[in-house]
This record gives sequence, C-alpha cells and structure tokens, in this order.
Amino acid sequence: MPAPETGSHPAAPRRVLRTAAIVGSTIAIVIVASGITVRAIESSRLRAWTEAQALPIVAVSTPRGGAGDAGLELPGRIEAYATAPIYARVSGYLKSWKKDIGAHVKAGELLAEIETPDLDQQLLQARAALASAQANVALAQTTATRWSALLASGSVAKQDVDEKQSDLAAKQAMVRAAQANVDLLATTKGFARIVAPFDGTVTARNTDVGALVSAGGGSAPQLFVVSNTRTLRVYVNVPQNQVPSVVPGTRATITVPEHPGKTYTGTVVSSAQAVNAASGTTLMQLSVDNAAGDLMPGSFANVHLSLAAPVQSLSVPASALIFDSRGLFVATVDADSRVKLKPVTIARDLGKFIEIGSGLDATDRVIDSPPDGVGDGTRVQVADSPRAGSAAAAR
Repeated sequence: MPAPETGSHPAAPRRVLRTAAIVGSTIAIVIVASGITVRAIESSRLRAWTEAQALPIVAVSTPRGGAGDAGLELPGRIEAYATAPIYARVSGYLKSWKKDIGAHVKAGELLAEIETPDLDQQLLQARAALASAQANVALAQTTATRWSALLASGSVAKQDVDEKQSDLAAKQAMVRAAQANVDLLATTKGFARIVAPFDGTVTARNTDVGALVSAGGGSAPQLFVVSNTRTLRVYVNVPQNQVPSVVPGTRATITVPEHPGKTYTGTVVSSAQAVNAASGTTLMQLSVDNAAGDLMPGSFANVHLSLAAPVQSLSVPASALIFDSRGLFVATVDADSRVKLKPVTIARDLGKFIEIGSGLDATDRVIDSPPDGVGDGTRVQVADSPRAGSAAAAR
C-alpha cells in the first residue's frame, strides 16, 4: 500500500484563515468607505445649510399697474364758509341779548341791545345845537333880505350888503355841520341794536346782561360770532409734486371721526398758487354742502382726493424704496438671484404705495423691505423658492 501524503491536512485551515482574512478586510474596507461617504455627504449638507443660512432671504413682488383712478389721502381742516366776529360800535351796558350759541338767525335779526346813556345825551346836545344854528340862519336870512332891499334904494353901501350875505352863508354852513353831527350820532345810536350780518348760526356769545361794553374792534372782546355753516370750506395741504394733479373741480370724499362710516362729497374750488417753504405743500380749498348740519367748523377731517392715474404707471410698496447719498433706488432680483439696484423717480406718493415715474419695468422682481447691507451683486434667496423654504425650516 502507498504511504499517505504528509502536510495535506494543515493546508486546509490555512486556506480558511486566508479566506476569512480577505472577507474581514473587505468588510472593514466597506465599513470605512461607507463612513467616509456618509461623512462627505453630511459635510456637503452642512456646507449647503451654512451657505443657505448666510444668504439673506427676501420677499419679492412685481410692480402693480396704475389704476384708472388713484386716491390721495390727506388730513383737512373744516371752516365755516363765512365767519363774522361781532364787536360793539357804541359804548354802554348790555341791556339784553336775544340769541344764544347754536341759534339759527336770519340776516338783520336782533342779537342784543346796548343801553347808551352817554350817547343819548350827546345826541340831545347835537340836536339842540342844530336848532340854535337853524335859528341863526333864519335871522341871518331875514337880515340879508332887508339889506338887499335897502341897497336898491341906495340907503346902504354894497359892502354892508355883502357882509350880510356872507354871514348868512356862514350860518348855513354851521347848520349843515350841526345836521351832520346829529346824523352821525343818530347812526351811531343805531348800532346799539346788534343784528346778524347774514343767515347763519351763533357759534359764540361772550357777553351777558349788565356787562360794560366798549366800542372798538381791536382790543375790545367779541360779543357774538355768527358763522354760515350751510356751506363749509375744507382746507388741505397738498404735496408740491401732486399740485398739478389737483385742479379745480377735482372731486373729494370727506370723512369725520364723529360720524364713522358716513361720507360727504366735496369739490376743489381754489388753490393758493404758492408753496409753503416750511412744509413743501400748497393750500387747497374745497367746498362741502352742509345742509344737514352734520359737519362742524374747526373740526378735523380725512380727505380722499380722486386723481386720474397715468395708464402706464407702476407702483411699488413704500417700504421697497432705498434712500442713500446717491439718490433713490429700488432693489430688484435678477435671474441669478443677485440684487440689482435701479435708480427711480417718484411720480406720486399714494401713502402705502409709491407710483414710480421712471427706472422700473413691469417684469422686475422688486424686494420688499430690503435688508441692511444689500447692494449690487449681493446674492439672496427669494422667500418662496425651495432653498429659501428649507433654510427657513432649518432655522
């Protein structure tokens, strides 16, 4: 029989060990590679997340087209169409008053009476002086007539007759002066009756029975104030750049705090045609019918002026404007998500929105409320983009 081979049995375990080592090494390499791959993916994700966090997120919108009718909201002041402060023309004591505040009066209606004892005595004295002057004229007339008759007979000199005629003329002039003084005092006495100058409402009464009344209009107090409130004036200050759009005849809608939800119609009737250097505005006057008596002189009002907007006008939110030393700009976002600053001009200020005169296209994506530090070429994220959404979620 042949002898058995030596060393065949030890070779098999070596192959098993070698195979196991190879498999283990492969598994280790796979594990290490997987770990490296996972780390690379996570690092890439972290880098992308960091970059996304670093980019500012902005909200954009396209410019709005101009409406057919735009409005200009302004504060206004309501005043009476006509106001007459009434002063005393004679001195004395207030005898009585007939109308109180809020009373509706007609032109010529009695408001009050003044008792004038001093003026009454002056009038009596003036009438007595007039009567004396008239008596002197009558005597001078008789004398002049007689001397003229004697002149025809040659009994008196022509010089004497001329003196008598001159004396008559002088006394007639004195009569006219005395009559004028009586008329003046009588007219002044008529002012003891204080009457309404026009139809209106008594808006103030600053006197009472027995009060000492002094004649005058500067230092003396007002006795009454009568205002015509059937038609009212509304004054608004229009910005200088809007003045050409607000022409006489422009319609306005007026609201007041004391009547919420109720509107009144007014019309622009005149302009001051001058700019106030302090405010940069022009005073405009509107007329409002107040037959119902709802509106009160001196009150505040909100005025909405209806202005025709240019057909091709574009408007952006007021918060989209950027002011700096170079001028006025609007920040837009281009196709590469980079900021582009566009210089613009303002056509009209409509409050929350600004109407742009030039420098903007209808397809531009305008940044609303641009963050600080945004300039030409700055990369940004649009708020409604997927990356911006993921960045916001990560935050």
